[in-house]
Amino acid sequence: MAGPINLDAHAEGPARATVYSWIVFALTFGLLISDYMARQVLNAVFPLLKAEWQLSDAQLGLLSGIVAVMVGLLTFPLSLAADRWGRVRSLALMALVWSLATLFCARAANFEQMLVGRALVGVGEAAYGSVGIAVVISVFPQRLRATLAAAFMAGGLFGQVLGVAVGGTVAASHGWRSAFMLIGLGGLVLGVLYPMLVRERRVRLLAGLGQGDDGSSDSKASAPLKALVASRSVRLAYLGSGLQLFAAGAMPAWLPSFLNRNYGFALDRAGQVAALLLLACGTGMIVCGMLSDRLSRDRPEHKINLAIGYCIGTAACLTVAFSLTPGTAQLFLIACAMFLVAGTVGPTGAMVANLTPLAIHGSAFATLTLANNLIGLAPGPILTGRLADVIGLASAFRFLPLPCIAAGIVFALMRRSYLADLERRQALSA
Repeated sequence: MAGPINLDAHAEGPARATVYSWIVFALTFGLLISDYMARQVLNAVFPLLKAEWQLSDAQLGLLSGIVAVMVGLLTFPLSLAADRWGRVRSLALMALVWSLATLFCARAANFEQMLVGRALVGVGEAAYGSVGIAVVISVFPQRLRATLAAAFMAGGLFGQVLGVAVGGTVAASHGWRSAFMLIGLGGLVLGVLYPMLVRERRVRLLAGLGQGDDGSSDSKASAPLKALVASRSVRLAYLGSGLQLFAAGAMPAWLPSFLNRNYGFALDRAGQVAALLLLACGTGMIVCGMLSDRLSRDRPEHKINLAIGYCIGTAACLTVAFSLTPGTAQLFLIACAMFLVAGTVGPTGAMVANLTPLAIHGSAFATLTLANNLIGLAPGPILTGRLADVIGLASAFRFLPLPCIAAGIVFALMRRSYLADLERRQALSA
């Protein structure tokens, strides 16, 4: 290549962010926090459920992982439906479904009923991340995509922080059922308010879409769904992202239990410390996304180099952390690993957006979500729980660096084709 590719040469979306852009971001971000609070509250009460229902770690891992399984299976068809039915209406409906399912979990009488409730939570949450981020990036300039993708998805981590902290605190004083009830009711309120304040027509106009358009200069006729996997680079982006998020799925699910068992922390204390570690993860996601935007402004391939660095850095921190005995040094290294573990979300989201047409961004992010969940977020807690039953939770954590190293290798392979695929996509937009 003779020189850097100008990603703004044929920019899609508005030329600048408006006040309404930030309103849309804030409300959609708030619902994402509710989404992940509903998902994470279970992990905060693992010790109570384990004692009350005599559950194994494998069963606890299944209760956590079933949400990601449902998200992985349903995110693509539900995102396609949202692209056609209306993204704003779809987001509101999803919020109502996961909130009602969380209330159902509050009334569960046994493992089987809780499993059904958790599966329904996954049904409601299935397409929220992909559709929500498609709404957000459509009302902002292209140059902010990695930052916004990272900041938006960090809402999931902040939701996990609140889910663990609030869930653990409420469960310690009022029981685990009250924790589910509180979070379910909060989601219901947001789900009702969202379509009142975010209007489909105004979002489309801000994105530069006409009433009958499906997206920018690309229509469904000129942007077939095969564009989702048309390039080598976008396929590798899906795979690398999923592999890296294996650890990002396992750690949030099992950290409260790890702190309870290995450090002797009470339920509320374990939840609070786990929440701080999850806060490091959310902060890292945003910082890593901003760094990606800044360093790759004129050199798009730097997104890949940074993604490789995040993967290898995570693996190194986890390897050293779980070779140490419980203590301050171990917690510090776990915090460093949590800071880096989701750092690939921003650059990967930006790369997928840049490699696919605007008309099918909802479907593109659905495909990314599918890979993230079926490769990483679902098997992470499930397989870690199964290993924990055999060798103990701390020993099971020692296997987490392996998928991170594999992710780094996948991103390294992506370097050979990314610029050529990006240039080809840019020419099609022109």
